[in-house]
Amino acid sequence: MNEMKPTGKCPVMHGAITEVGESNMDWWPKALNLDILSQHDTKTDPMGKAFDYREAVKTLDFEALKADMRALMTDSQTWWPADWGHYGGLMIRMSWHAAGSYRVADGRGGAGTGNQRFAPLNSWPDNVSLDKARRLLWPIKKKYGNKVSWADLIALAGTIAYETMGLKTFGFGFGRADIWGPEKDTYWGAEKEWLAPSENRYGDVDDPATMENPLAAVQMGLIYVNPEGVNGHPDPLKTAAQVRETFARMAMNDEETAALTAGGHTVGKTHGNGDAQKLGAAPEAADVDMQGLGWANPDQHGLASRAVTSGLEGAWTTHPTTFDMGFFEMLFNHEWEVRKSPAGASQWEPIDIKEEDKPLDASDPTKRHNPMMTDADMAMKMDPIYNAICRKFMADPEYFKDTFARAWFKLTHRDMGPKARYIGPDVPAEDLIWQDPVPAGRTDYDVTAVKAAIAASGLSGAEMIATAWDSARTFRGSDMRGGANGARLRLAPQKDWEGNEPERLARVLAVLEPIAAKAGASIADVIVLAGNVGVEQAAKAAGFDVAVPFTPGRGDATDAMTDADSFGVLEPIHDGYRNWLKKDYIVSPEELMLDRTQLMGLTAVEMTVLVGGLRVLGANYGGSKHGVFTDREGALTTDFFVNLTDMGNTWKSTGNGLYEIRDRKSDAVKWTASRIDLVFGSNAILRAYAEVYAQDDNKEKFVTDFIAAWTKVMNADRYDLLA
Repeated sequence: MNEMKPTGKCPVMHGAITEVGESNMDWWPKALNLDILSQHDTKTDPMGKAFDYREAVKTLDFEALKADMRALMTDSQTWWPADWGHYGGLMIRMSWHAAGSYRVADGRGGAGTGNQRFAPLNSWPDNVSLDKARRLLWPIKKKYGNKVSWADLIALAGTIAYETMGLKTFGFGFGRADIWGPEKDTYWGAEKEWLAPSENRYGDVDDPATMENPLAAVQMGLIYVNPEGVNGHPDPLKTAAQVRETFARMAMNDEETAALTAGGHTVGKTHGNGDAQKLGAAPEAADVDMQGLGWANPDQHGLASRAVTSGLEGAWTTHPTTFDMGFFEMLFNHEWEVRKSPAGASQWEPIDIKEEDKPLDASDPTKRHNPMMTDADMAMKMDPIYNAICRKFMADPEYFKDTFARAWFKLTHRDMGPKARYIGPDVPAEDLIWQDPVPAGRTDYDVTAVKAAIAASGLSGAEMIATAWDSARTFRGSDMRGGANGARLRLAPQKDWEGNEPERLARVLAVLEPIAAKAGASIADVIVLAGNVGVEQAAKAAGFDVAVPFTPGRGDATDAMTDADSFGVLEPIHDGYRNWLKKDYIVSPEELMLDRTQLMGLTAVEMTVLVGGLRVLGANYGGSKHGVFTDREGALTTDFFVNLTDMGNTWKSTGNGLYEIRDRKSDAVKWTASRIDLVFGSNAILRAYAEVYAQDDNKEKFVTDFIAAWTKVMNADRYDLLA
């Protein structure tokens, strides 16, 4: 028998470890990357297509779960002991940092998907030790299994923590389904270094409004602002300006910001009682024997008081396991100066304080230590606007507690969308303006009669299709906002958006609104029905007599139900589907289209079929003929794909992102096109899809697939249809 001998040749293909080998994007960095349209492919989901989390969570024993989570708060474990025997502060920070990654510009981030379990969030410098919080929750997740998601557990933990510390919370809604891999679509910044100086994401660091969109956090690896001050230099007034801008980008006004700062720091402590340089690698970089944990502290010796997280050290209040007015009492009743924590971080400590007012040591009840404040805390005292708000809270503790409870609820639910998505016994009955409420619409009207009235109205197919598309395209699955339900297309600010062609929109609505009123239908339903009528007419013109699926019941929102200012972030500045670009941007039109496609929840195939269909339907912005590769405009044909892939043509740039398609023999101009049009022939993946629809045997498939994708867009926000 031959003895096995080691050799120098590796027995497997390289590339399993991400730092080894080259990807296609490394070789061709300017290629269009379609990964964001398939990042959550069902092949990565261990639950399978048949699993419906919304149905599973309805079978959860909610009260038993909450009882177990309350018990967890004071069940201190030797492998990660709780501060003062209570995990409340840790659990609140975990929930806060999960929810606080949300930003309004693109709706991405937040607690809605459980993304804190994956890189980069699981290894952010600002999330040190939150791996321990999630691991403490594991026995509960294991017990309740598929009936509760990690996303719901992570969000719930902070709410239960506050309840056990004495706060009357506002409520809680279940319904957040888990993802099973990192969110590659979320742009966290261009920096290649953790905690790189703020200047990297500001036009002018002294003007927080110049922070790069869609970012909200001031530095790579932070959730909000630097607790030590701007770029680590204490200056509460400069920090106040960053706090105001950052929280506004996370959907919070000044009062909510002050409430969250005070309420968040009424309990718990910071951790910096040791040498941060001795901490082990973050979870994503730690070796296998760490089993997914990171930041090992060789000097902790099983003591909560020896933990190192932010580098700042100390509690904010005298009684850090009780929700009270202690934050205000401590902040406003003392003078403060900058000192260094044991870990070397800059923090504010009182110049003079009575021994009995100091918080106890987190591990040894015989010791007391100075409280501390971050630079953001000091901003609440030194900024005149925040100061006035805090003094209002101090004068009315019940008002503060209610304001904080509501702000906490908003923080942990902002990315869940309308209340119709909330599940469980603790969903508040009150409709909140930031939930974009929509009343229920009627379903008992004669749909057939409405369609007949629309067809006889004199509106063109292009007008009906473009209006329905504009109404629905605002939907973004990142935070479940926008969409056709509510017909906010007819309200400020949407009715005046340049991308909605206000003159055409007003003309179409003037025709559709009387039809809706006569039938007793919502305008929202009639707008969608009109688009469906236009598609059906176009399909018939192409030789296919089909019906576009339709479910009535959309409602009409009012101005009073609409926070007009908050809808500004939904305004389209481009729409590749209608071949429109408001102006030239640094980012290419095709990349902008991919971002919009991902937000709308569409796949690359659905994007392909919709673009090809909308072109031949004549739905381009302003009636533009770019990309209308057909002599049968208005018919739902495959002509866009047939002519795009026809090698009897040549393609010539005319500048400004526009092109001519010429006959190869005669050199005569046949059509004009934008970059968006030609990318479906130039990108290898998109061309593969285009060729499918260009085939002679796929004319019917194209119509079927277009209608399916169209219906998906029209129904994207129909949360009233959720089981």
